[in-house]
Amino acid sequence: MARMHARKKGKSGSTPPPSKAPPSWVQAKPEDVESLVVELAKQGYTQALIGQILRDQYGIPSVKAITGKKIRQILKEHGLASEIPEDLMALIRKAVRVRKHLESHKKDMHSKVALIRIESKIRRLVDYYKEKGELPANWKYSPETVAVLVR
Repeated sequence: MARMHARKKGKSGSTPPPSKAPPSWVQAKPEDVESLVVELAKQGYTQALIGQILRDQYGIPSVKAITGKKIRQILKEHGLASEIPEDLMALIRKAVRVRKHLESHKKDMHSKVALIRIESKIRRLVDYYKEKGELPANWKYSPETVAVLVR
């Protein structure tokens, strides 16, 4: 199937491990991994960076395989999860940057189209997170109010 905003078929960036069981060479215990995730979150790292640090520095390929929980679930249990999911926040930051660019470059049509695409992705993601219960049902994306969140 083709991509929505690019005329390529493309490949996924990575492949998941073949089995859901933790690899035999991983010596970390679930409690140790959870405490590492909490400690890194308290230092201000995002979920994606926590996963990269655990993979690269501690040799933990998958937090879910070892603990049975995703990083976001662990952070929620300890009250460290952000209100807005990380992928949605990244798209919102991108939209704010493009809007700021368009203020000084009003005739940049490529950026205007890019902003429309970004905001449509945001709206679809918001609908998804409302369905999943990650966002409240009355949460609405509006560029003016969200710009305040990002800053």
